[in-house]
Amino acid sequence: RTLAAADAAVMLVDSVKGVQPQTIKLFDVCHMRGIPIVTFINKMDQSGQAPLDLIDEIERVLGIPCSASNWPVGNGKEFQGVYDRWDKQMLRFDRVGEAGSKHAPMSAANLDDPDIREAVGDLAHARVHEELSLLEAAGTPFDREAFLSGKQTPVFFGSAMTNFGVEPFLDRLVDLAPPPRQRETTAGMLAADDPKFSGFVFKIQANMDPNHRDRIAFVRVCSGKFVRGMDVKHVRTGKTLTLNKSLTFLAQERVVVEEAISGDIVGLWDPGILRIGDAL
Repeated sequence: RTLAAADAAVMLVDSVKGVQPQTIKLFDVCHMRGIPIVTFINKMDQSGQAPLDLIDEIERVLGIPCSASNWPVGNGKEFQGVYDRWDKQMLRFDRVGEAGSKHAPMSAANLDDPDIREAVGDLAHARVHEELSLLEAAGTPFDREAFLSGKQTPVFFGSAMTNFGVEPFLDRLVDLAPPPRQRETTAGMLAADDPKFSGFVFKIQANMDPNHRDRIAFVRVCSGKFVRGMDVKHVRTGKTLTLNKSLTFLAQERVVVEEAISGDIVGLWDPGILRIGDAL
């Protein structure tokens, strides 16, 4: 249901376990809806499958061509960072403190820089060059139109536990993810920049606040502008609702939402009126 509110999705693949059954189910939903998918292959700091084997498994099991946007340098405990194939540079990370607890310092350099070669080791350095040559010759080049239509997925490698490769991945995601899409309605296609407010309820969660017995309805804004306190028509009942208790969330933190535009998600305090699928 949540994917119904998404304009794009990140597919997280475990480098040790590969493509899992639940991943296949969620991928099928994205494929059915034409949702663009960006793939992040995680746990490169562990001894998992070879990167080329992981690419092959995704293409074989899910049937979607993969375009490697970056490539891991080193493997398991020797994982040093990633080679950015778009900017043609090595992004090397340093392990700091407990795993994942602090920002991992990142430095950019040429892959053939002597310091990089020494840090990576001759064997890993030669393997990376060989794999990059294979990708250049036989890999799938990135096609933005194919990606936006859900027919290709750019692939990134990294380790969330050590924060290796996560920051550059998120920077790329900001550029890759499309703007809000038009939505199909009973009255035809609704443009995201239509000035009239509309939204739909895609999730309802009870008791999110341990101190209160609350009920929050999550609304995806599809067009127009949401303003706290505005009156809207509840399509299913035909009644007018005043939306004066609007929130957004980050972990346990709650922030009052005054305004929201197309593509935003707003949490509405609900006394029990709204249902999943309701239109406003």
